[in-house]
Amino acid sequence: MFANLSDSLQETFKKLRGHGKITESNITDALREVRLALLEADVELSVAKDFIARVKEKALGESVLRTISPGQQIVKIFNDEIAALLGGDASPLDLNPPARILLVGLNGAGKTTTSAKLALHLRKEGRRPLLIACDLYRPAAIDQLVTLAKQIDVPVFRPEPGETDVLKVAKEALKWAEQQNGTVLIFDTAGRQEVDEALVEELRQLHRLLDPKETLLVADAATGQQAVSVAKTFDGIIGLTGLVLTKLDGDARGGAALSMRSVTGKPIKFAGVGEKLSDFEAFVPDRMAGRILGMGDIVGLVEKAAEAIDENEALRMAERFKRADFDFNDFLSQMRMMKKMGGLTSLLGMLPGMGEKLKGVDLDEKRMKRTEAIVLSMTPMERTRPEIIKASRRRRIAMGSGTSVTQVNQLLKQFGDMRKMMRNKGKMSQMMKQFGGGKRPF
Repeated sequence: MFANLSDSLQETFKKLRGHGKITESNITDALREVRLALLEADVELSVAKDFIARVKEKALGESVLRTISPGQQIVKIFNDEIAALLGGDASPLDLNPPARILLVGLNGAGKTTTSAKLALHLRKEGRRPLLIACDLYRPAAIDQLVTLAKQIDVPVFRPEPGETDVLKVAKEALKWAEQQNGTVLIFDTAGRQEVDEALVEELRQLHRLLDPKETLLVADAATGQQAVSVAKTFDGIIGLTGLVLTKLDGDARGGAALSMRSVTGKPIKFAGVGEKLSDFEAFVPDRMAGRILGMGDIVGLVEKAAEAIDENEALRMAERFKRADFDFNDFLSQMRMMKKMGGLTSLLGMLPGMGEKLKGVDLDEKRMKRTEAIVLSMTPMERTRPEIIKASRRRRIAMGSGTSVTQVNQLLKQFGDMRKMMRNKGKMSQMMKQFGGGKRPF
């Protein structure tokens, strides 16, 4: 996410740091490049102009120009201003009883999947969410929500087949919810275009009936300024309390996220960052600003790790590392943990300064899937004692995993090298360079 803008900003900062002294001319030239980068990222014009004006005013202050490291001071100014642009502090949901959340948006924005992602997020927080299907127009929308609800073990209300009265469905759902011991009700509504007055009026009536604590617009981040326009329109119709941006991981520009708060005045509360139901994050502006500027998000990384890692398993693994007793069972466990945390690219992108270092490095997720397939094609004995894997076994593993003998050989060699490195702590740093910088990991 924000890859193009992040690259442009980091290049600008590099130039500023290259100057022994920061002058008004330096800053003006740099901000001209930043303004162009913002516009190319599809940030709304007035938002970009206001942002540049605020940064320039602060960057030309005496305290910046006379400091020993003005380049670093300017990076901090950018960090603060981007965080402010994104909304300042995080904006939590209002979950005071009766906690009702109404999800609205255009067709195809991802409301049904977002409903399930939000339910899973709240369940992990210890709440008892209930899902309610109110999309009576899209074929199979109700079945989709029921299927997702089963995957995350959350109760779901489904209307009678052929039902077309959404207000009747909502009233029945409220009665059903009273018997379910739930604490948060999430209503998945039908997608609608702003120009369809009949559907818009139906949404107004549903909103009046439910009187939700939260009315969240689900918007596709990749649509850029259209998403901003949609947010303004829906806010005028029913009054939004916040926004959920979907597909943020696939939007290299990020203009919608940067424009939303400023143009609509509504906070971005959550972001969808992948296809899995667990790929859903609370939107924290200052941490997102850090990612954009290549400063990483260590807090986010720690949170992902705490959620994915079993403490006892981690201690056991650490002990095996110490003894250099690491085998393919451990390797498989580590790969699955990494996938659970969002994948290698996602994790490394949360480390400070890694965005720049990862340029040109092959972190193909398909390569990791292929590696997993090779390991799964080994017998339990082969995973424990890789040294017994000779030619005939390698051919069988290659056939079983749909790979070549060459790829199996490459994995075994690199795994063997890794075990040797573990026995020689002085060479560990050399190994890390091999696996993290330029050479392809497995």
